[in-house]
Amino acid sequence: MAETFRQPQGGGSLIVAWQAKARSILIVGGGPVAASRVFNALEADAHVTVVAPELCAELAHRAAAKQIAWRERRFEDADVEAADMVLTAIGDAHESRRIAALCRLRRIPVNAADINELCDFWFMSTHRDHSVQIAVSTNSKAPRLANRIRRQIASALPRGTGLAVEQIGRLRKRIREADPAPASSKRRMTWLTQLCDYWPVEQLAALDSDNIDSLLDAYVQNHDPQRVCIANGATSHPLPPPPLPPLSASSASSSGIPSPVLQAHASGALPAPATRGRLVLVGAGVGDPELLTVRAHRALESADIVLADKLIPEPVLAIIGCEVYTARKFPGAANEAQDDLFRRALEELGRGRCVVRLKQGDPFVYGRGAEEVLFFRAHGYEAEVVPGLTSAINGPGLCGIPVTHRGVADQVLVLSGANRNGDLPAVPPFVATRTLVILMAVKRLGQIVALLGRTGHPPDLPVAIVERAGCADQRTVRATLATIVAVVECAGHNAPGLIVAGHAVNVLSDAAIQDRYLDPSSLGLHSAECSS
Repeated sequence: MAETFRQPQGGGSLIVAWQAKARSILIVGGGPVAASRVFNALEADAHVTVVAPELCAELAHRAAAKQIAWRERRFEDADVEAADMVLTAIGDAHESRRIAALCRLRRIPVNAADINELCDFWFMSTHRDHSVQIAVSTNSKAPRLANRIRRQIASALPRGTGLAVEQIGRLRKRIREADPAPASSKRRMTWLTQLCDYWPVEQLAALDSDNIDSLLDAYVQNHDPQRVCIANGATSHPLPPPPLPPLSASSASSSGIPSPVLQAHASGALPAPATRGRLVLVGAGVGDPELLTVRAHRALESADIVLADKLIPEPVLAIIGCEVYTARKFPGAANEAQDDLFRRALEELGRGRCVVRLKQGDPFVYGRGAEEVLFFRAHGYEAEVVPGLTSAINGPGLCGIPVTHRGVADQVLVLSGANRNGDLPAVPPFVATRTLVILMAVKRLGQIVALLGRTGHPPDLPVAIVERAGCADQRTVRATLATIVAVVECAGHNAPGLIVAGHAVNVLSDAAIQDRYLDPSSLGLHSAECSS
């Protein structure tokens, strides 16, 4: 019988991790795109040379700090002679083609920004946590979608994954030193495999030097790693996690496809309920299910169906044990989505079911919660309201920004950047002791910055973009009013986010962050900048 082998799907690219440490990377260009390439190269411990007549603020800072070598002129053919890799980030497509041809003659890998056919390789959407690197490539077909996929993968990783890898690396090195014989290779591999497969990542991340010594002793004494106890306050050997419960046959997808129960109801196969339904309006808080209130947990446990906003994070949805119907809100169709939720809620309430309307943050803080209370009241249902943590206050706090601080900020103003008819918020004149929080406004950042400038807010005012607060991939991008637009253009934006402006932004910043504050893209390019 002939064997069946996997068939390659093709795609035109091969994903590898290039060892860039101490290699010479030449970058042609001095703008924001070149700055992002420089950051990636420096993270890989490469030696970076930039060729450009002038530099953007970030690259000028790096050149002054001796992080890069700068040749203050236009590109010359001789520049590629000592390069191991060449990256072009210039607006002159003809010159990029000439440089790429020059590199190919010398067998030097080259990447030309925004000219796919000239590239020997592409930059992928990456997540870095210590030695863990996760890269997503779409072969340059859908870079923005690659970012979304990468965020979803990164958010699914257990907390401490990168640190766990570092600790396993330390233990692996110790074991090889203690038992270096080639004949022991299989034993070493089998022992470490059991440890990696059965211990929770969080417990591996918590290992300290004493724990590693204990594990090394267990290996030497040929003890089963699944039965080793460590004395760091954690549990002893872990058990495999319980299996996930099967999905209910009556579950509906987030696309709004009716469940079998709804179809039966529509056909008249189900009897009319003897009692009226119950409606609970619940605030889902800022993203972490552990930050839900006890009352919110109880409401979700008692629900027959949950009608959820589109922005409810997956970790919150994952703890819900009943049917979930998600609003399909798209730009320009918010009212239609709201009407669809109202229709579905009235149907379920009419069947006597307990309906939880789950809204992000707090329902009464720019969440249209009061509108929903009035709508259902007009239809004979009085909603129970369960408040949630609002991102306006708790989002900055989760990322190390207190919105008030004695002697620095004694007032907070919360505004929305998504008002009716597309109007910008009404911003009062600048007050030095005020913290300004603007929700749903990052997509209009340039307009917001201009508006703040017109109302007397100084160019050096600290500004932060707080993204996905409470989620595993939360991030904070810090800059000033004068530089925040350029920084976000360089770092990208992971929605949803909010803007915080005021001197309280830097109250808890340590010396290292203050130093990086002058180096904006490093604040926006990896999640380690935020508390998590």
